[in-house]
Amino acid sequence: MIWDSRHECMEREAIEQLQLERLQSTINRVYRNVFFYKKKFDSLKILPDEIQSVKDLPCFPLTAKEDLRESYPYGMFALPLREVVRIHSSSGVTGKPTVTGYTRNDLQHWSQLTARVLTAGGVTKDDVVQITFKYGLFTGAFGLHHGAELIGASVIPMSTGNTSKQVQIMQDYRTTALVSTPSYALLLARYLGAEGIDPKNLSLKLGLFGGEPCPESLRKEIEDRLFISVTDNYGVSEVMGPGVAAECEFKNGLHLYEDHFIAEIIDPQTLQILPPGAEGELVLTTLSKEAFPLVRYRTRDITSLDLSPCSCGRTLMRMKKVLGRSDDIIIIKGVNVFPSQVESILIEVEGVEPRYQIIVDRTEGVDTLEVKVEVNEKVFSDEIKNLQNISSQIERKFREIIGVSAQIKLVAPESLQPLEGKAPKVIDRRKTKS
Repeated sequence: MIWDSRHECMEREAIEQLQLERLQSTINRVYRNVFFYKKKFDSLKILPDEIQSVKDLPCFPLTAKEDLRESYPYGMFALPLREVVRIHSSSGVTGKPTVTGYTRNDLQHWSQLTARVLTAGGVTKDDVVQITFKYGLFTGAFGLHHGAELIGASVIPMSTGNTSKQVQIMQDYRTTALVSTPSYALLLARYLGAEGIDPKNLSLKLGLFGGEPCPESLRKEIEDRLFISVTDNYGVSEVMGPGVAAECEFKNGLHLYEDHFIAEIIDPQTLQILPPGAEGELVLTTLSKEAFPLVRYRTRDITSLDLSPCSCGRTLMRMKKVLGRSDDIIIIKGVNVFPSQVESILIEVEGVEPRYQIIVDRTEGVDTLEVKVEVNEKVFSDEIKNLQNISSQIERKFREIIGVSAQIKLVAPESLQPLEGKAPKVIDRRKTKS
């Protein structure tokens, strides 16, 4: 199913022409209205009129999250507050929050984009959609909520937590589509098993996941446990929220909505543009945002782009599932370690929850790696010997699969889940030591 075939199935030449027209408008808007961009462009002696082709975009400077924080709260807005009808922000756990704004047109575009996401995942007006993302300053819940309503589906705004209540609502209200993080879907599946509830007795048939990586092994486990079809989607809070890219029923990469975003892949070290198919850091430029347009925003997400045709009929380029983050890559004893590798290992271990934290340190000149891993209630209250067996199993997999040794510390359920925002997955204490 395709929500907006006019834009999702455009010829490549038409996509690029639309991108150029919208890019020229965006570049002119930020130069006139955003001091940060005017100062940057002037320092590089670049004028907005120099955009004659999408290929000219790399001549313009990159934008980083630090730039947004330094402009806190409204310095990056391209319109006065009286024209901004919605404000979202990050939690600010690791620094000042990044604040984003939306005009009425921005919200309409956002609803259209998330309607594409949901439709690609199989949602129709006949579905009952249960949203378990947190409602608040984060973008996930509201974006997908309005997209589902636009489709005509029935929306249950459950928000986060209270697993027993989530399951009761699923049973009583006959939920057919679950919107959540993959780790929470796995938690729900395990809860059903512990309570003796057969997932086949639920009406659930679809899972639409975002907010964190969903490797294939995790997708398969959730599909097998809940008997649903799972699709992944991708968003960036600073750029839009959910609605940047999403999988279709063929699950062969995420279709990136090129009529609203221009995607580039750069080498995170040299910042040079990489060719199609190469893995690197995703950079996004917004083409339709009025309140908060961004030029060449560094997402820090590692992926690659694919322009080959998809069997679904969409002509939009596809991005590979996010492999990791350029600011989360750990180099220890000459070995590159991605959090996604850690997730793949933990998924295969029974009794382990998908929440973890990697701590890198240096003792007497030697790098050390510690991984804190949550276990479920049953395992946590188990005998010490069983806990030691789980730790040893994870340590062995680290040596065999990643090629480094790690000290595994099993911790109580929910102990790595902060009260608000996201807990950092990687803590590198070497950065504070000479």
